[in-house]
Amino acid sequence: MAKAFKYGLKGISGFLEPAERELLRSLFADVISMLEPTDRGSEDPLAAMIGLDMEVREPSDRALRRLLPNAVKDDAAASLEFRQLTERSLRESKIGALRAAALGLDKDELVLTPADARHWSTALNDVRLVLAERLDIRDEADADHVHQMQDWSQAEDVESYLALVYNFTTWLQESLVQAMLQSLDTRP
Repeated sequence: MAKAFKYGLKGISGFLEPAERELLRSLFADVISMLEPTDRGSEDPLAAMIGLDMEVREPSDRALRRLLPNAVKDDAAASLEFRQLTERSLRESKIGALRAAALGLDKDELVLTPADARHWSTALNDVRLVLAERLDIRDEADADHVHQMQDWSQAEDVESYLALVYNFTTWLQESLVQAMLQSLDTRP
């Protein structure tokens, strides 16, 4: 069974069983595949080098839209322009964090540097956003309903399984953020 992240003499550490590490590895890979851009065979090399993507559009998938939201509310043209200038780097940053976190899953005990902790926090948050969208969590009542699912033996369908995974990643992220805050409090 997983042990929550804690801050101690070694830094931020936690423990995951092999099945839990495999679950997270799979979730990280799924989100990476969502974020990877489609084929850019005819892309302008200069545009690619400076991060422009004039072909980008608002994602049609709700979960991907949650990861890459519009930057300007109620102004589609301004949002599109911002997206063209920034989405590539945002995708690359998120993919980098997910891959870095996945690399740490090779050991049972996780010992995180401050940079590792930031990657893990970003990766877990992105996984939670995708799961929340798939579970159709829109308000506190929806979140409370999902939170009621705590027993893996009662998972009978995809929704209840996703709810358990969402609760697990939420618990893991909360313990990580608490450990990160504690590490800040102890700095001289």
